[in-house]
Amino acid sequence: MSPPPALAGSVPELYDTYMVPLIFEPYAADLVNRLRPRRLSRVLEIAAGTGVATRAMAATLPESCTIVATDLNQAMLDHARAVGTIRAVAWRQADALQLPFQDATFDAVVCQFGAMFFPDKSRAFAEALRVLAEGGVFIFSVWDRIEENDFADIVTAALASVFPWNPPRFMARTPHGYHDLERIARDLAEGGFTRSPRIDTVAARSRAESPRAAAMAYCQGTPLRNEIETRDAARLGEATEVAAEAIARQFGQGSVDGKIQAHVITVEADD
Repeated sequence: MSPPPALAGSVPELYDTYMVPLIFEPYAADLVNRLRPRRLSRVLEIAAGTGVATRAMAATLPESCTIVATDLNQAMLDHARAVGTIRAVAWRQADALQLPFQDATFDAVVCQFGAMFFPDKSRAFAEALRVLAEGGVFIFSVWDRIEENDFADIVTAALASVFPWNPPRFMARTPHGYHDLERIARDLAEGGFTRSPRIDTVAARSRAESPRAAAMAYCQGTPLRNEIETRDAARLGEATEVAAEAIARQFGQGSVDGKIQAHVITVEADD
């Protein structure tokens, strides 16, 4: 999930430290497993964020496969580059709605939890199709509805008690707001894909060392922080603690383990 360009400063670090191991690493491994059997020479990642999927691909795909990782947010890319990868990756700032690459350049285009943020999803899908070579594959993941994702759901409900007059609904509205499978298939078709997508609903576990670590991930390592601070910046710490207490009530005070669930979409370009 790549946050919008407004995020900078400490947020990329918080995002990578707390959010990545909490919810993104299992799906990065899943993505690599889907790519592994394919013969690939060039892979493009869009909305790479701080590079969790990029690192997994760099560690697993053959050295002969070139990986180009892009994101709209330069601060996130800077952090990803600083963390580094096991082998060379080309990092490039790019808008998914207007990719700076020639037609038919890549064997695979991948996007882990970025599609929810695209303001024009069909256009982004059309761009992915444009840069795919014949027979290439587009693989992307989106979160399922918030009710299927324990910590996100609990945090959202808890914050409504802190700001009852204007509850911060970012998690429900955006990361968990693009889960309708018919809509996804329709957007792909409008983007030019003629083949039916394969959609797998994949459940995994979300683990953190404490309720506060999980609350920090959501409240301070995602754009939800912007919504909290817009309401009252002085209450960010309080909001985080209220979210932590809500998680602790359901999962206990020690390490916590909740359900996460996402849709992984695979669609082939025409030969």
